[in-house]
Amino acid sequence: FEARPDDSLELIETAVTNAVRCVPPENKPVGAEINTCRKFLVPTIGRFENLKAIVTLGLISHQSVVRGLGGRVAEHKFGHQAQTEIGGIRVFSSYHCSRYNTNTGRLTEEMFVNVFRDVRAFLDS
Repeated sequence: FEARPDDSLELIETAVTNAVRCVPPENKPVGAEINTCRKFLVPTIGRFENLKAIVTLGLISHQSVVRGLGGRVAEHKFGHQAQTEIGGIRVFSSYHCSRYNTNTGRLTEEMFVNVFRDVRAFLDS
């Protein structure tokens, strides 16, 4: 890990997308923006025939993915390093890796790495 954009890391059998595609004022999307963007998120998820796991970064992402997969948010609660299954897809949740969360210690590097360890263990099982 070289901590720069050309760090030589390569995504393998992995994709990155946003639950909310725009940057709303103060970076705080409202419900209508989240719902509108889900129209893009659902088909993006659907493109992956062999999808087994999704990592959500933050509450908004978690709730949008749950709804996009046809689940009920009340049945699939958000929590850091929580896991739930919806329609055969395992959803792993993490606090968002924002500067605020990392600077305040709400999300540490170890906590973030542990989420991906959980994903790797799940995929290897």
